[in-house]
Amino acid sequence: MSEPTVAEATESIYASLRADNADIDAHIATLKAALTRAGMKQAVFDPTKLAQNNRSGRKLMQAYFRQRGVSVTFSE
Repeated sequence: MSEPTVAEATESIYASLRADNADIDAHIATLKAALTRAGMKQAVFDPTKLAQNNRSGRKLMQAYFRQRGVSVTFSE
């Protein structure tokens, strides 16, 4: 089985967020590894796919991911 790509890891996080953050820490670790393999420094998320698509929700997500070593930005 191959390692997940950044896009696959991002989709797993969207699914986890929809499922009330089920296994979110494991998905963040997978995303972090995928970003490292791809040589990327930031994960980009589509704010329309987030459960809390407001400023405080996005800032909370950025802070939580930053504590786990992943920098998050949001697409326009």
